[in-house]
Amino acid sequence: MGRGLGALLQDSEVVNNDHITPPLESYSAMNEIDINSIEVNPFQPRAYFDVDALNELAESIRVQGIIQPITVRQLNRDQYQLISGERRLQASKIAGLKSIPAYVRLANDQQMLEMALIENIQRENLNAIEIALSYQRLITECSLKQEELGDRVGKNRTTVNNYIRLLKLPPAIQAALRDNKISMGHARAIINIENIETKLAIFKKIIEEDWSVRKVEEVVRQLATGNDRELQRERKVSAFNPELNHVQSRLSSYFGTKIAIKSDEKNKGEIKIPFASEEDLNRILDLLKL
Repeated sequence: MGRGLGALLQDSEVVNNDHITPPLESYSAMNEIDINSIEVNPFQPRAYFDVDALNELAESIRVQGIIQPITVRQLNRDQYQLISGERRLQASKIAGLKSIPAYVRLANDQQMLEMALIENIQRENLNAIEIALSYQRLITECSLKQEELGDRVGKNRTTVNNYIRLLKLPPAIQAALRDNKISMGHARAIINIENIETKLAIFKKIIEEDWSVRKVEEVVRQLATGNDRELQRERKVSAFNPELNHVQSRLSSYFGTKIAIKSDEKNKGEIKIPFASEEDLNRILDLLKL
């Protein structure tokens, strides 16, 4: 435990896999493998690959070739299963390659999962939710403790725990974090609030009023001391008038922009219609027939 991906890959070479008849002379050298003989990794932690990014990578491969070989395990003499490098494999298919450079490893299912997860975690383009889900899978499916996981991925226990805690957020907030509508700093501040309605109320403010992380942290501190009366009042108003959100959604759809509605207990309030430019303002005025 705690030796990192390199050690794990070395260990995987000595796993007992008697059913495999190796046709290759070495499991440490790079080999050119028929691209159609490689099946995808069933343990792939990433569910979505950006099409434009894949096409850009395919064009790079056409010009420069594969810079970093993929890693596979051998299922039988002429069949392989991907361990890591699915973007490179998919892009190579788009580029029209017939074969691809690959390292061949011996690995059981748990090692396959560990290597795929760790390889993805170490990529820079993962969002916080993808990282959190990968950490959680390593803990639950690979029976790793947080300290062991931290050693494997080169992170301390606090960092690992901060990511895993993101999975306790309501689905709407997780989706916004995944889609980069809010930052991890926003999410970590919201996590400290126990009441789900309050979490969602602050999340709404972040989206509609572009609250900074510092602003969210300040509001959370005020809530902890019972001083944030404005947010508490808005929560009561929202509960008092359940149709308000529906009206707001209808107006946002009609005007093609995020509409903000504020209302008090007496149903008095205001409607805010934001615009991004003079052209956008003229579009909204046309809709209002002004």
